[in-house]
Amino acid sequence: MRVNFDTQAELGLSVTEATTRAQIIGATIATIADHGYARTTFAKIKERAGLSSTRMISYHFTNKAGLMQNVLSTVSETKAMFLQERSRGIDPGDRPGNLRAHIETSVAFLREYPECVKVLGELSAIAGDADGWAMTSVLVGELRVGAVQRQLKQGQDEGAFGDFAPEVMAMSIAQAIDGVAAAYAADPSIDLDRYGREVADLFERATAPQR
Repeated sequence: MRVNFDTQAELGLSVTEATTRAQIIGATIATIADHGYARTTFAKIKERAGLSSTRMISYHFTNKAGLMQNVLSTVSETKAMFLQERSRGIDPGDRPGNLRAHIETSVAFLREYPECVKVLGELSAIAGDADGWAMTSVLVGELRVGAVQRQLKQGQDEGAFGDFAPEVMAMSIAQAIDGVAAAYAADPSIDLDRYGREVADLFERATAPQR
């Protein structure tokens, strides 16, 4: 897992501090991916990161909530940068083109960053954890559905999309991608590129204006 060191530097950290924080975040992501959120402890993270004490985690992130906030930020930024890189050259005003890019990129992300995908799935279901970050499930929902819903609504206002409920369509897109994720977990040999294209084709037709 590559952490954005520029972000760490903006916190006024030394190189050593930024490196340690990145090491802890990377170890946390790997631990959640391997063991699930509920079984991820500071002790397991310490062992994974090769730290001398769990106090180093508390020193950098104060508590579990602070650590999870940074984990979610790192995973979200990784996915956003992946989308940005693969969407380069698409006109921002091309709503159907950007919707297709979002879907195909989200499917490709399953292959390129499997740990991030697992972490997002785990973090979406931790609303009941009193020690976790209270905003986690809200922001995961925003990442999965909220941004797409706004893009769909804006596209409708511009006449690029047809008549449908943006919140329902956005949730349907997210659930379709989740379905591909489940299929890929069951059979890693499936052709993700074909899945991405065909899911994008499906929603291109579903969102198109009526002629």
